[in-house]
Amino acid sequence: MFPELQTERLFLRQLKESDDQVILFLRSNEIVNTFVKRPKTNTTEEAINFINKINKGIDQQDWLFWGITVKDNPELIGTICLWNFSEDKKIAEVGYDLHPDFYKQGIMNEALISILDYGFKTLELDRIEAFTHKNNEASKKLLIRNDFNHIEDRIDSDNPDNIIFSISRNK
Repeated sequence: MFPELQTERLFLRQLKESDDQVILFLRSNEIVNTFVKRPKTNTTEEAINFINKINKGIDQQDWLFWGITVKDNPELIGTICLWNFSEDKKIAEVGYDLHPDFYKQGIMNEALISILDYGFKTLELDRIEAFTHKNNEASKKLLIRNDFNHIEDRIDSDNPDNIIFSISRNK
């Protein structure tokens, strides 16, 4: 059973094929992808394939990937995930994106707080990491606001423009 999460304003749910147009937008829009190094999604078919890949990975317990919606409106506005789990399932990476129409409203902050709570309390993770572009000021502020620390001596071997943040569970 997929863990749906609710916050004061948000409902975090599993992706469905009917989210294809928003996924296509989020994975192709230049503003959303300014600081993200990932393959661009170019067609509705690619968006549906991505959604199916994500849901298959959820079924295989490879990751957790939530669609972010505003309560009482099923339209997707962004995504947030826990993925790249360590072998012992004690460390995970968080990733997120948001439709530009919803920037600067505290939505990703609200979603991230919910995911951190779920990751530490339910999954009993010891640490959650975030890789973000060194020039992505909004993402860096979001992480710092939520008590992530910049790990200055770690480098992302896949993308030297990324910096790595980490937060540990209070035991």
